[in-house]
Amino acid sequence: MALTDDTKQLIQQAYRDVLAGKDVRARYGQRLMIAEIARYMGDITDNDGQRTSPPSACVVEAGTGTGKTLAYLIAAIPVAKALGKTLVISTATVALQDQIVHKDLPDLKKHSKMDFTWTLAKGRGRYLCMSRLEARLHDEGNGDSDTMPLFLLDGPGNEEPGTRAFFEDMLASYGSRTWDGDRDHWPDQIPDDIWRQVTTDHRQCTNRHCSYFDSCAFFDARKGLDDADIVVANHDLVLADLTLGGGAILPEPENALFIFDEAHHLPDKALNHFAASVPLNATRQWLKQLSQALGKMQPFLAPATQAAKTIDRVSEASRGVDVALTEVYSEAEQNTGWEFSEERRSAQWRYPEGELPEVLSGLAANARLATASLVRQLGVLVDELQKAFDERKEHDVDRETAESWYPVIGSFHARAEDQLRLWAAWCETTGPKPAEGDEDAQGEEITVKPKLKSPPPARWAVRQRWDHAEDITLYSSPVLADNLLYSRLWSRAYGAVLTSATLTALGRFDRLQARAGLPAASRFLVVPSSFRYAEMATVEVPAMTAMPSDDAFTDALVSRLPDLWVGEKATLVLFTARRQMQLVRDALAPEYPDLIITQDDMAKGEVLRQHCNRVDEGRPSVLFGVASFAEGIDLPGKYLGHVVITRLPFSVPDDPIEASLAEWVSQKGGNPFMEITVPDASIKLVQAVGRLLRTEQDTGRVTILDRRIVTRRYGQLLLDALPPFRRIIEQ
Repeated sequence: MALTDDTKQLIQQAYRDVLAGKDVRARYGQRLMIAEIARYMGDITDNDGQRTSPPSACVVEAGTGTGKTLAYLIAAIPVAKALGKTLVISTATVALQDQIVHKDLPDLKKHSKMDFTWTLAKGRGRYLCMSRLEARLHDEGNGDSDTMPLFLLDGPGNEEPGTRAFFEDMLASYGSRTWDGDRDHWPDQIPDDIWRQVTTDHRQCTNRHCSYFDSCAFFDARKGLDDADIVVANHDLVLADLTLGGGAILPEPENALFIFDEAHHLPDKALNHFAASVPLNATRQWLKQLSQALGKMQPFLAPATQAAKTIDRVSEASRGVDVALTEVYSEAEQNTGWEFSEERRSAQWRYPEGELPEVLSGLAANARLATASLVRQLGVLVDELQKAFDERKEHDVDRETAESWYPVIGSFHARAEDQLRLWAAWCETTGPKPAEGDEDAQGEEITVKPKLKSPPPARWAVRQRWDHAEDITLYSSPVLADNLLYSRLWSRAYGAVLTSATLTALGRFDRLQARAGLPAASRFLVVPSSFRYAEMATVEVPAMTAMPSDDAFTDALVSRLPDLWVGEKATLVLFTARRQMQLVRDALAPEYPDLIITQDDMAKGEVLRQHCNRVDEGRPSVLFGVASFAEGIDLPGKYLGHVVITRLPFSVPDDPIEASLAEWVSQKGGNPFMEITVPDASIKLVQAVGRLLRTEQDTGRVTILDRRIVTRRYGQLLLDALPPFRRIIEQ
C-alpha cells in the first residue's frame, strides 16, 4: 500500500497540531523518524489484508532528546488505522509501558485531532485472582484445609508470607474498586512470594467456569483488547504469545504492526524466554508434594472412575521421574569436574559445543521419556477435572472438587511441562542445522558475512551448596535468538519497527541484525541528535597509577575518586563488579560521611529519591552503581553533572551463553573478542555515558578511569563510538 495523500496529510497535520498545542518547535531528528516509519509502512504491499512483500523491519536508532515516542505514534497510528491493523507497542520495562499509556497517548490525543483508542496488555500473572485470594483467606480461617492445599502452588522452600490482615485489605480494596487488581497499581511493592499466592496462570485458570469470572481483574483488563486501535504490551508478553502460536493473547502477528521500543533488549529477552532449567533435588522435593496432593485428592474421587485411575497413573509416572532424576544427579555429581572456590559455594560446568558425555546423554533421554509420561497423565487429569465444569453433562467429578483441585493440578502440569522443555532441549542433536525460515526471503544477507548455520545450544550445569543441602541445576539455552525471532515474528508480522537510543555497536547495525535475525529487506536509520555534544560535555581520560587488571587498581580508585567529585553537586560512579564497588565504598565512606549512596543501600526508587533530595538541599551527592544504573536511570539537569566509569564494561567470561557463542565464532575462524566482546562493551559504554545528558539544557563531564581506552587498539573504536564530546586525554 503506497501512502495515500489523505494519510500523509493526517500525519503532517497531527504533527503541526501537537507542536502548536504544546508550544514546542519541530526537531529535525523527530521529523526524519516520522518520515522514515511512515515511508516503510507505506511500502508494505498486501492483498486482501495479507502482506505480499518480503518480511522486513524498520530499525531506527534515536538518542535521548529525539522525542521518539511521539515520532512513532504520529507516524504509525494513521497508517495502522488506514490498513485496518492493530498497532502493538512493546516495551522492555513496566515504567515505559505505563508512561505510554498514562502520559504519551493521552497527551497525543489531547493535542492532535486524531481519533484512536488504546488499551494496556499485561500477562495474567500481573493480576489478582479472586478465586485464589478467597482460598487463601479460607485456608487461614480453617487453619487446615483439605480442599485447596495452596502451599503446593508456591514452589518448594517458601515460608508462609503475608498476614490475614494484608489479604483482607487486598480483598476490600478490590471489592470497593479503589484498586483494579493490577499488581503494579498496588500502593506498595508486593514481594514475589506473597504475590504468587494470589495470582494465577493460564494452566490454573478455569476461565468462564470460575465463579468470579464476571469480576475478574485480568478479563476486565482484556475486554478492550479486541476493539482497541493500539495495544501497549511488553517484550515478555509478545514472546509468550508467540510461544503459544501468536494470537492467543495479542492480535495475530499477520494483523499487527509492531513497534518495539527499547528494542536492544529483544534478543536477550528472547533467549531468556526460550531457555529451560531443572533443579534436580528441588524437583524431587516437588514430586513429594505432588504425591501429597494426590493423596489428599483421592478421597474426593469415586473409585474406578477415569479420574481415580488417572491418579494411579500419575503416581506411577512420578515414581519413574524420581528414579530418572536420581540417576542423572548421581552421574552429574560424580563425573563432572566441579571446582569450588573458597568464597563461592557454587560451581559451574559448561559442556563444550553443547555435547553431553555419552552416559549423561543416555540418562537425559530416560528422564525425557519419564517426564513426558508424567506430563501426559497430568494432562489427562486436568481434562477430567475440566469436564466437571460442563453443567450440561453428568460427570464422575463434582464441580466443587473440580474448582478446588483444577488450579493445583494445573500448576503441577505447567511445571512438569517446563521440566520437559529442558529434557527435550538436552536430547536434541547438536550437529549443525540450517537456519529456519525461507532461505529465499532471508537470503545470505542477514549478517554482513554470509549466514552460516546456527550455533549449537548452550548446555551447562550449576552445583550449589548450602549448610544442610545441595543441588545440581541443569540448563539449556539457544545461543542466538535469530532463527526463533525470524520464524515466529519477522516472517509473520505485517510490519515491525525497532527503536532505541542504542541499536548500533561501534557505529554499525551488524550485531543487532545477527542477534535478532532481522530480514534481509530491513532498513536502518541513525537519527542525528539535537544535542550539541561538543559544547555540552567533555569526555576525560586522566592519568592512572594502575590498570584494571592490576591488583592495585582498587586502591588507585580509592585515591583518585575524591579528586574527581570535589566541587561537583551530583556524581554517578559506575562499577562493573559489585565486590569492587563495596570495597571502594568501605574505604571512602568513613572519610566522607553522608556523601556516598550505593544502589544496594535500599530500593532503587528510594536511592534516587535520597540522591535528589540531597541535591535539592544544596548538599553534594555521589551515587555508586553497577550495570542496572548504567542504563535504567534518568537524572536530568542538576541531578547529574559527572559520570565516572571505573572500567570498561566487558562482560564476565564465565557466562555460558556468551562462552558458547565465542566458541562458535572461533570455530568459524573469527575473533570472539573483536566480534562479540568489544561490540557488546561499546553498547554498554554508550548507555552508561547516556546517563549524563537527558535534556538539551544539560551539561557535564564523563571521566573514564580505564586507560585501555587509549592504550589498546580496540580502545579507539570504543572512544569513536561515543557521542562527539570534547576530549581531554592526559598522557
